[in-house]
Amino acid sequence: MIDSHPSFAPLQRLLHWLMAICILAMLFIGVGMVSTIMPKYVALLSIHKSLGISILALALIRLAVRLRYGAPPLPADLPEPMKLAAYLSHYVLYALMIGMPLIGWAMLSAGAYPVVVFGRVWLPAILPQSDSLHTLLWDAHFYLAFVFFALVLMHVAAALFHALIRRDGVFDAMAPVSIHNKLVPAE
Repeated sequence: MIDSHPSFAPLQRLLHWLMAICILAMLFIGVGMVSTIMPKYVALLSIHKSLGISILALALIRLAVRLRYGAPPLPADLPEPMKLAAYLSHYVLYALMIGMPLIGWAMLSAGAYPVVVFGRVWLPAILPQSDSLHTLLWDAHFYLAFVFFALVLMHVAAALFHALIRRDGVFDAMAPVSIHNKLVPAE
């Protein structure tokens, strides 16, 4: 007999893990960018912009897929504060996955910098040039990156908690492959 726990759709799983790789790469590239003035800054910035727009597109697709397919229910025995934390953290993750690239794009627009992605695609400015707005958006982008990184760490910690401590199927619902042997001897 196989114990089945509702899972996310395969497309949801694919988007989740693809975005996880992109977001982790983005966070580390961002750290590299702000910690160097060497020539590699230009290459990192180019990758950062292209990856940011990719994350924005993937996040919008992912949101549409999530609205279409929904999500498996959380375990009934999960304490209410943990359920609330799960729901709120997902809303904030989606807000940051969409908001951070938009803030970056707006920041570059306000600074009158060209927004070139993938080496040849020029994106239009989404805000008029404004030095004060550029500074405000740069600060928001910078500090929200720390919030994003902290939230990613909490998300990973929660996933590990569900996978290794509670073993309640929450991790398996999004895992690319099951980490637990779900076979139960027949009675």
